[in-house]
Amino acid sequence: MNKIALAVLLAGFGAQLLKLIILYFRHKSLTWHDLVVTGGMPSSHSAFVVSLSSIIYFVEGLSTAFVISLVLALIVLRDAFGVRRTVGMEGKQIERLLKLHKLKSKFHYSMGHTPLEVIVGALIGLGVSMLVFLSM
Repeated sequence: MNKIALAVLLAGFGAQLLKLIILYFRHKSLTWHDLVVTGGMPSSHSAFVVSLSSIIYFVEGLSTAFVISLVLALIVLRDAFGVRRTVGMEGKQIERLLKLHKLKSKFHYSMGHTPLEVIVGALIGLGVSMLVFLSM
C-alpha cells in the first residue's frame, strides 16, 4: 500500500479508536453517536492532517504537495481549537438560555478541541507517519 495513504488512514482512524476507548472507560458504555463525535481527546482531525503533511515531507521532501498539505494542516489545527471551540462555548450559553426560559428546541452544538487535544492528535499523526516511513 502507498505510504502516504497508509499513514493518513492509520493516524486518523487510530486517533478516533483511541477516542472511543477513552470515552468507554470514562462512561462505561458507547453509543452509535460516539462513533462520529466531534471534540474530545485526541483530535482525529489533527492526527489526519499532521500525518498527511509529515508523511508527504518524509517521502517527497519540500515539494509543492508538502507546502499545500502544510497550509491545510495549519488551517485545520487553528480551526479545531479556535473557531470550533468558541462556537461550542457559545452553543453552551444558548442551550443555557433556552433552558432558563423553558423554551423547547432541538438545538445541537458540538465543542471544538482544547489545545492539549489538538497537540496529542498532532503527535499521533507525526508518530504514525514516522513509523510508516521507517517501516516500509
